[in-house]
Amino acid sequence: MSHQPHPDAHGITVACAVITVSDTRNAETDRSGQLIQQLLTHAGHTIADYAIVPDEPDQIRSQLANLPELDAVILNGGTGIAPRDTTYDAIEQLLEKTLPGFGEIFRALSYAEIGSRAIASRAIAGIYENKLIFSLPGSSNAVKLGVEKLILPELVHLVTQIRSKEI
Repeated sequence: MSHQPHPDAHGITVACAVITVSDTRNAETDRSGQLIQQLLTHAGHTIADYAIVPDEPDQIRSQLANLPELDAVILNGGTGIAPRDTTYDAIEQLLEKTLPGFGEIFRALSYAEIGSRAIASRAIAGIYENKLIFSLPGSSNAVKLGVEKLILPELVHLVTQIRSKEI
């Protein structure tokens, strides 16, 4: 049985940034970053910023600190446990609030697709400077899963919640 969230307000467009964390990808080879952008725009949201940054914590944090005015950031890449996978480490300490359910459910969904290797994912989400932050693995399958099953169904609702506290 699939549970559907309650309907969100229609007509809300979320301004998003997409950040690919990679030492090897460029704009032409960044399939996961392109996929995130396609899924967001197809759902009626806008891409306010797009960047590829090396897997260096200081550069990841700098990219987040220098974003234009927007509502949500989706990072992909650097969420594993290899020595160069530092995205989790870079953003976890910045988050003012975390959404533990995001990583938990993402890993559960991943387990259904890839089995026990899902335990190596350090996918995380939370709030930083009134922006939603989602961090996904860099594989296109993981990006598709996370964006379609978790981010898009809740994006408008979560942004609305953040905006309501600002008033």
